[in-house]
Amino acid sequence: MAVTLIIGLGVAGIGAARLLNEEGRKIVILEKENSEKIHSIQKKIESEGIKVETGKNLSLEVISQLKEDIQEIIISPGVNWEDPTLIRLRELNYLVKGEMSLAWERLNNVPWIGVTGTNGKTTVTCLLNHVLETNGKKAPMGGNVGFAASEVARMFKGDGKSALDWLIMEMSSYQIEASTEIGPSIGLWTSLTPDHLERHGTLEKYQSLKRGLINRSQIRIFNGDDAYLSSNRDNLPPGIWVSAKRTGTKEHPIDLWIDNKGIVFNDKNHLFQSSECQLIGEHNMQNMLMVTAAALSAGLSGEQIKKSLRTFPGLPHRLEKLGKINNIDIYNDSKATNFDAAKTGLIAIDSPSIVLAGGKPKEGDPTDWLNALREKSSGIVLFGEGARFLEELIISSRFQHEVVCCDDLAKATRVAIEISLKKNIKTIILSPACASFDQYQNFEERGIHFHNLIKPYLSTTSLP
Repeated sequence: MAVTLIIGLGVAGIGAARLLNEEGRKIVILEKENSEKIHSIQKKIESEGIKVETGKNLSLEVISQLKEDIQEIIISPGVNWEDPTLIRLRELNYLVKGEMSLAWERLNNVPWIGVTGTNGKTTVTCLLNHVLETNGKKAPMGGNVGFAASEVARMFKGDGKSALDWLIMEMSSYQIEASTEIGPSIGLWTSLTPDHLERHGTLEKYQSLKRGLINRSQIRIFNGDDAYLSSNRDNLPPGIWVSAKRTGTKEHPIDLWIDNKGIVFNDKNHLFQSSECQLIGEHNMQNMLMVTAAALSAGLSGEQIKKSLRTFPGLPHRLEKLGKINNIDIYNDSKATNFDAAKTGLIAIDSPSIVLAGGKPKEGDPTDWLNALREKSSGIVLFGEGARFLEELIISSRFQHEVVCCDDLAKATRVAIEISLKKNIKTIILSPACASFDQYQNFEERGIHFHNLIKPYLSTTSLP
């Protein structure tokens, strides 16, 4: 019996395995790690009749040792499409595809909404899901947020158009790269700044993946306040452009914008006030406009959108307000895993602030982030693998206030509170500007740890 080989025992790999296993396919999962946690997952998955090989790196030798007739190879988003072994397998005419392709094959009879971008895509995805579903539309979301795409397919395959109105997929560059057949009914591009260059190599390659998804979309929505998108408008396909600042020209007009705090569409239709959106920061006004454009394209009215915006609570780990310590606002922005996302969060909060930053450094231009630190912060506490690297950047930028390095987030949190209680500080914010993988499984785990560290101090005036 032919075998489907799945690379990776993460959420996506498990979702793909379960989907195909239920369809009667023979599955083998290949996982490079060999930890106690992986063995626990392996035991659970194998109890479902799915074979798992742990401690096995992807290589032609390992694949030959499996002694299986491999029908196709499914890769998780964390597996590099340009891995030399995968390139060779494709040259040998093996069918290799991304996990998200499985969802497309089973659910492309439902209109897809594809959301991509360096920053903002998770907020846009979740807010759009909220707006559509609170107006009676069945519009599940998945992909790079929530359920894996294949898990969504497992839940809804066979239901057809009678069951689903829309399918909202947050799509990272990793997912787009391995599933280039996906063509959404509505495609949204939130932003583009350098990110994931350690995998894609160049900004040109990174942006071309996102551009490909948008090119394949029937309706295209762009953030006109993003520097890259607006400066490359001549090279982008026609679409709906939104702007919180109405940054358009006669040649390149804006279609949806904020005018005197009111949302205006096509220079005539006043939809509602921007204050209906409870999220803080100009970047969230851009996110709200992207969602509004998509919801209008999906057939909702301005009144329907307005009512839904009022009830959206925001997202964990994305400028999430945790409470107060001695009237100091505490924010968890663990999702700010690069310089640009961290800068955006800093601009949105009240200053002066104490900033907690650190983790596994990423490539990128720190200039705007450093400028935001000088403008908004009265102290910085660094932690984790990237602490000394960030310290050098900050000191070289002529930052005028205290910079402290700590081994981990627990120590850094206590130090940040101590500094804040001595100064006239308005805000403490976890804004890492780095990935979480030095000390955590993901940014969610880091954010939850920060929340737990902060809890004993909330609504107090001194350190316990």
